Parts: sequence; C-alpha cells; structure tokens
Amino acid sequence: MVLAMEPNISIDKEVVFEKDFFPFADALYNFAYHLTYNEEDANDLVQDTFLKAYRYINSFQKGTNAKAWLFKILKNGFINHYRKKSKGPSQIDYEEIIAYQDADDDNVRNSHLDLREEIFDNLLGDEVSIAINSLPIDFKTVILLCDVEGFSYEEIAKIINIPVGTVRSRLHRGRNLLKERLEKYAISMGYKK
Repeated sequence: MVLAMEPNISIDKEVVFEKDFFPFADALYNFAYHLTYNEEDANDLVQDTFLKAYRYINSFQKGTNAKAWLFKILKNGFINHYRKKSKGPSQIDYEEIIAYQDADDDNVRNSHLDLREEIFDNLLGDEVSIAINSLPIDFKTVILLCDVEGFSYEEIAKIINIPVGTVRSRLHRGRNLLKERLEKYAISMGYKK
C-alpha cells in the first residue's frame, strides 16, 4: 500500500532555491562587492539576501524574474545597512590601528590585498574599477545593474524602485561621469578624442 504524502512546503522552498535562486549567487556577490568594495560585507549582504528570500518566499511569484527579485532584496538590504551605519557613531578598530603602526608599509599593503579585488581589477582594469567605485551610489548602482549584470531598464526600475526615465537619466549621467574620469586613460592607451 502506497501512502500519498502532502507536499512539504520546505521541500518546495528548497526546490525554488536550488533552481531559481542559487544560480544567481555569484552575480549577487559581484553586485554586493561593487556596492561595498569589501569581501566580508559583500558576503554578509548576500547571506542576508538569501535569508530574507527564504523568510519571504511566499511573496515570490514562481515564473517571475527571480534574479530581479533577489537583486531588489540585496539593494534594499544595502540601503538599510548604509542608513543604520550613517546614523550610528563611527567605530574604530584599535587592533587594526596598532597593527598598522607596528608593521612596515609593505607588509600592510600585502595584508590588505584581497583576491577578490585582484580579480575585479584584472577584469575591469584598475582605472575602470576606480572610476566606477568613485561614482555616487545612485549612478554606480544603475551602471552595475545595466552594464555589468545586463538588466533591462524596466528591471532596474523595479529593482531600485524608480521610474524608467530616471534609470535612463542616471545611466546617461553616470556614463558621462565615467567618460570624463577615464578620458586621460583612454588617450594614454592610444584612443583619440
């Protein structure tokens, strides 16, 4: 005799995570890393994103854009963390200051090298990475979502909760800022005006 079991909700969650969410883990990490420029913070942000996705899985509609849904959760988590951080008192890690003072400059530089930074710097080039990271957060976010992650204007508008026209405007202004910041580098690489 075969007993029919009712579907287990946690198994459905596992299937959704396995098929719909986990394939975007690397893309989420890359976006989080570009927002925070810190490996530990990026990992925390991605982990928090998956925890929130698990907690609010019932609000996800199967068949919709899972990547956009996850990116929106991540972006909101980043903004909330940034707001809390900006309102709270600044924290100083005294151990880090002591370590810096006790070490040679070369040792300090080597201890702060990060494999993730090296990978991104080699993929984008130092000048491009520096230029992107120097942009105001609004411009940096739309450029990363559009030019790095490949989201459409409509998807970006939903992720960061702004009108499509504002997405276009921020992309235009952000790309112009990048162009200005990279002009000398482009000339030095042989590209003419």
